[in-house]
Amino acid sequence: MQKTINGAMLRSMFMTAAKLLEINKASIDALNVFPVPDGDTGTNMSMTVQSAIKELSRVQSNKIPEITEAISKGALRGARGNSGVITSQIFRGICQTLEKATEIDTKVFANALMNGAKIAYGAVSKPKEGTILTVIRMAAEHASSIYRKHKDFETFLPEVISAANTAVELTPTMLPVLKKAGVVDAGGKGLVLLLEGMNKALNGETVNADEILSDVSSTDTAMEHVDVMNLGTIEFAYCTEFFIVNLNKQTTMADIERLREFLMTIGDCVIVIGDLEFVKVHVHTNQPGVALTRALELGELDKLKIENMLEQNRALMKKYEEEKKLMGMMAVSAGDGITGIFKDLMVDGVIEGGQSMNPSASDIADEVARINAENVFVFPNNKNIILAAEQAKSLVNNKTIHVIPTTNIPQGFVAALAFNPDLSVDENKANMIHALDSVTVGQVTYAVRNTKLYGFDVKVGDVMGLDNKKILATGKDVSIVTLKLIEKLRSVEDIITLYYGQDVKEEDALELQRIVSEKYPECEVELHYGGQPIYYYYISLE
Repeated sequence: MQKTINGAMLRSMFMTAAKLLEINKASIDALNVFPVPDGDTGTNMSMTVQSAIKELSRVQSNKIPEITEAISKGALRGARGNSGVITSQIFRGICQTLEKATEIDTKVFANALMNGAKIAYGAVSKPKEGTILTVIRMAAEHASSIYRKHKDFETFLPEVISAANTAVELTPTMLPVLKKAGVVDAGGKGLVLLLEGMNKALNGETVNADEILSDVSSTDTAMEHVDVMNLGTIEFAYCTEFFIVNLNKQTTMADIERLREFLMTIGDCVIVIGDLEFVKVHVHTNQPGVALTRALELGELDKLKIENMLEQNRALMKKYEEEKKLMGMMAVSAGDGITGIFKDLMVDGVIEGGQSMNPSASDIADEVARINAENVFVFPNNKNIILAAEQAKSLVNNKTIHVIPTTNIPQGFVAALAFNPDLSVDENKANMIHALDSVTVGQVTYAVRNTKLYGFDVKVGDVMGLDNKKILATGKDVSIVTLKLIEKLRSVEDIITLYYGQDVKEEDALELQRIVSEKYPECEVELHYGGQPIYYYYISLE
């Protein structure tokens, strides 16, 4: 019987848990309360955990403190959506406890779960029962009550999983919206999968799944701002590049490998590639002469280039500081048309995101870091991105993030329009938040499963008109449902704006604009191409 867990087993537990969640993420996504194809909880949790595994893969040892640090750090940087952020905080709490242990017994594991629950609850301003928070808390409480009785993991962890499953089944009784939709909490179910994956690893089982997905962020995009994000932090001053040609007859491939190993001791960014005919070398070091002398032992040097990166950085720093402004704006967009509108509104940074792909805290922080401003107003434009935007604050240095709680794209537009560079930061923030109440928003999309909700019997493929809280209209025709939704939403507003998505033909959108104009002659009806996926129309009434 296994009474303790060492570092190697802990690594295997996290990796197996990640794989099990990855192959089941679609099932978790299908538990969403609204029958909207938004790739929500399962995708967000899986990508958060995969970020942790990516960080773990860089750790070469099986020392528990190094493993837990990587898991905690990776989950934090990759947290996506509310479910991902909470999952990252659960991992953080668990790892805080485990890092202190040389070996992990059932008592330590129970304490780790309790700390995970504590940290996760603390990360949410208004914790809501019937969610993943309830599941981790009930699982942790049960673990704490049985670890004295079950000192081996073969009996202990299945008991914990059983308690977590019980908590999941109880979630519809705590949240009426879950009960109405006939589903359990998706985040809680995802947490159960993670625990089940850990148990599989303990039992020596494997999960048949693809490799962990790579990070979705673009390497090219990341390189565009690396100097700006690291100004003044260069450890090795000289970028040194050269070729080794006409290698000595006694030089071997082992000598080339030893050169690589040596350069890694005096610098970083080491590249040594080639064969006994030709070798290319690149290294950042404070001792370029030492690097060259060592390479001369293998052959002749050619095309030497040594650049002082400190001087380059000083020039960049000077230019960067000269161009810095007090305030900037960043928005999460969905669709090329929407992105274009944000840029026309002088928003400094825009990243793709929304229902189909929630950006992580790290994605948001990286985009904020690109903006050369002391204060950056962030428009999440989706309720499921607000928590990640808040978490991004801890990932950005030397500037302040101000999250404006926009829950949809039209709110993001009115917030950007409220910006006045001649006012103070606090005045702009107040004006932006106040502006959110000036717009009424609707969205038109389609159902991906059958459900009965808010008095509607929705079938797969039905068109749905929603406000920020519930379904207001359904039908088979996009234009008819959109007209019904406008009628339900409108009161005294005199401007109606339609943003049509990628699945709507321009001629159909123009025809709908004509019909709306005829129905509401007292209103100004505007039409813009949004290009957003999933949603046929965003509707703004002001």
